Amino acid sequence: MTPPSPGSPPGTRTGRPRSAEADRAILDATRAALVELGWSKLTMGDVAARAGVAKTTLYRRWAGKNALVVDAVADLFDEHLELPDRGSLQADIEGVVLRFAALLDRPETKTALMAVVAESTRDEALRERIRSAIVERQKDLVLLGRERAQARGELPREEEPAAAARTADLIFDVIAGAVVHRTLVSAEPVDGEWARGFTALLIGGLMGSSVSP
Repeated sequence: MTPPSPGSPPGTRTGRPRSAEADRAILDATRAALVELGWSKLTMGDVAARAGVAKTTLYRRWAGKNALVVDAVADLFDEHLELPDRGSLQADIEGVVLRFAALLDRPETKTALMAVVAESTRDEALRERIRSAIVERQKDLVLLGRERAQARGELPREEEPAAAARTADLIFDVIAGAVVHRTLVSAEPVDGEWARGFTALLIGGLMGSSVSP
């Protein structure tokens, strides 16, 4: 996946061309500052200093801390979550579950994700940014995996686009919810054995039932 430029609505372009090097330095600095300082002490000025850029450069890209931290999390997901073709639906799901769990176990991901989710309970605009920058982009992995499984004949094709969209949403929610809960809430390991058992349960549900309207 190639994500849109952090902090910018799709299709907008103003001022001088953005520097990919500056963007990378800013997002890296944001994650490092979160791990060291936590959400409450993190400031745009601290991020700018760590990244070696002017505060004006930071504010040209992001309106405030909320948007910046969400994009720092989204950047990690875009960089580390992928779905190579492992030859079967079982292997594909196991692979992405293990990669997702490993990503959540990183201090910078754990700190940033838990911070923005907690803050979003009081901020509807932040919640919407999480949906658009993280959730909706990662749903592409579900669509890709399901398309491969259908091409292999492992899953039936839904004829109704609305039913297909609901199925994709449910698959994403089940996978993301289970891995996030086990890793960040229960603090239990997501190892190969757990991934195999979870995947078998998920595939059994997909093969044994259909999503009702």
